[in-house]
Amino acid sequence: MNTQSLLAFAVVAGLAILTPGPSILLTLRNGASFGARSVMWSALGNICGVFCLSTAAILGLGVMLKSSALLFGVVKLIGALYLFYVGVRHLFGHSTVLAEESAHSENEPTPSRQALYREAFLTAATNPKAVLFFTALFPQFVNAQAALLPQFFILTGIFMCLSYTAHMSYALLASRAKGFLLRPALAKWMNRVVGTVFISFGALLLALRRQAV
Repeated sequence: MNTQSLLAFAVVAGLAILTPGPSILLTLRNGASFGARSVMWSALGNICGVFCLSTAAILGLGVMLKSSALLFGVVKLIGALYLFYVGVRHLFGHSTVLAEESAHSENEPTPSRQALYREAFLTAATNPKAVLFFTALFPQFVNAQAALLPQFFILTGIFMCLSYTAHMSYALLASRAKGFLLRPALAKWMNRVVGTVFISFGALLLALRRQAV
């Protein structure tokens, strides 16, 4: 894999991870309600769920990438539409879920490590955003001419490292600046920025060409 492909994957993966979704909302809730340390276990559950999704996706990559240009175009279109969907949803959406998710009593007892891990694992493994990423976008960064297994570990490792770092960062922010993060004006501004960036990457994805077999 060349450096450009790895950097492009890291950027797209980072944007997908940082975009508020079920897993991020869970992290914000745990960080605000139980402290950043609790997220160490939920973040671990999250990346384990991500690994399972990535493993499931890699099983069909060889056949898909070596198939016709038509199928490649369909997969690319699905990935671009996903980026457009996420972009439009955040560009014109409303950010009220964070306030609802973090409206827990500060005196609520901290769940066990196993409970935190299990909840985050199930959230990640059933997260539609993550499922769409690994089925529609993940294959775009795999070279069909090279061995799939090393690429799988490299790309999945990058995604898992970025995901764990992002979740811990969100947890620290939620625990130390809860009031600031939940301001409606800030949430609306962040939605617009994320939406614009995702729409831009959707357009760039449409410009990608199929690698020669």
